[in-house]
Amino acid sequence: MLFFALIVIIFFIFTFWTVLVGAGWEPTPMPVVYRMLSLAEVKPQDVVYDLGCGDGRIIIAAVSEFGARAVGIEVDPLRYFIVQLRIRLRKLDNKIQLIWGNFFYQNLRPATVITIFLSSRANSQLERKFCQELRPGTRVVSYYWPLGKWKPQNMDYESRIYFYQIPEGLSAAD
Repeated sequence: MLFFALIVIIFFIFTFWTVLVGAGWEPTPMPVVYRMLSLAEVKPQDVVYDLGCGDGRIIIAAVSEFGARAVGIEVDPLRYFIVQLRIRLRKLDNKIQLIWGNFFYQNLRPATVITIFLSSRANSQLERKFCQELRPGTRVVSYYWPLGKWKPQNMDYESRIYFYQIPEGLSAAD
């Protein structure tokens, strides 16, 4: 009985603790993944960062289908391990960097494209970080939730995808 209780507790910790960081895990549907990357016009010279990369589907698609390099950041150790396996099995470890950690504490400056499927609260918290770290021209694509106060430059209403591009002169106060 104690063993069963421990398994249940571990399951709930792994399932719900990521909600506190950015969002609970729900895989982005593959048609939405391709639409997000297409809307961002991902090219081979891009570096795509997926914040809360889950099972790695966005970073794997960015590399396999669009020829970009990619960085996935995942706080959940189990999902991190699963993505490591998926990357190695596909022999993509020379094009994908996987970081185990909280994306709020990672440097996002090298990104040319950022993809997110997080909570509304996490998106709002990311605005300041994006203003401080992202270079002008960096594209940000959010699935389901818009970024707090920012107005999207483009939007796929049917898929609920919001596209933003960091303008010249943006500061953390904007």
